[in-house]
Amino acid sequence: MHFLVFNVIDNIRSLGWSGAFQLLRNGVVLGSLYALIALGYTLVYGILKLLNFAQGDVFMVGAFLGYGVLTAFGGALNPEIGLVPLILLMFAAAMVGSGVLGVSIERFAYRPLRNAPRIAPLISALGVAFFLENSAQLLTGGYVYSYDALELGGKNGNLGPLESPVFSVAGNPVTVVQVFVVATAVGLMVGLMLLVSRTRFGKAMRATAFDREAASMMGIDTDRVISYTFFIASMLAGAAGVMFGLYIGTTFFFMGFLAGLKAFTAAVVGGIGSIPGAVLGGLLVGICESFAIGYVGGQWSDIVVFGILILFMFVRPTGLLGSRAIQKV
Repeated sequence: MHFLVFNVIDNIRSLGWSGAFQLLRNGVVLGSLYALIALGYTLVYGILKLLNFAQGDVFMVGAFLGYGVLTAFGGALNPEIGLVPLILLMFAAAMVGSGVLGVSIERFAYRPLRNAPRIAPLISALGVAFFLENSAQLLTGGYVYSYDALELGGKNGNLGPLESPVFSVAGNPVTVVQVFVVATAVGLMVGLMLLVSRTRFGKAMRATAFDREAASMMGIDTDRVISYTFFIASMLAGAAGVMFGLYIGTTFFFMGFLAGLKAFTAAVVGGIGSIPGAVLGGLLVGICESFAIGYVGGQWSDIVVFGILILFMFVRPTGLLGSRAIQKV
């Protein structure tokens, strides 16, 4: 323990303010990805009180779908179309494909168990997660596939435009891909909030979440609302998968497991069922993980993240922005 404390102190001294900003920058980008996945947990839990543990593996499928489009158009080193349309096609394929997968999961794995005891759909969710992971392992051979994101759009082996610096703080550049990931994540989050709060469908979602039976008696097609909710939640995970590939640069069959658990931690920390809470929780988890890697060591980062989950379960189980569930009698 004393060695760990001294190691942290040495790292703080060596990294300084410049290193602290670098860790903060990385944490915000990583937290934006966790927030998108956590929004899927929040949407599904809010409307069905179900923890969809397959959400992380939908994220993995989205990353592979984006990689498939990238490969189909010549790959990062020799793309057959321009960078912007290529990235748009990657997002379109990943989001639509992940959305369809999410609807299929709801239809065949969760809907038959909707009135079953609470443990049954939870076990089904874990089964779907294992099914997707092992299916991806069989289809991909268990290999790690590279987006070659550093060279994407570049010429003659040079770095691509995604790695170009936009601005610098304390000598640390903030690159195009980092700004792109955060800006896209923020745009999707704002769009979701507007959808839920300002549209007729959002009102139907809120009514179904509050009382599904009453909403059905008022003429709301709750099955369709739930299917659309899964579609939206899975689309967000698919978009996060492509952004992970562009930022980190790799995709593999097991990547969704740990990312899904950390996104679940983010949803719990922020207050599961709360959309702003999922965003706040994602950023906090991403920043804490990044600082743990920098100051404590990469081997301790997961312990720090899941230690935060345990702490919140003891101290504030409703999360930062969550509220206690109303018990109907």
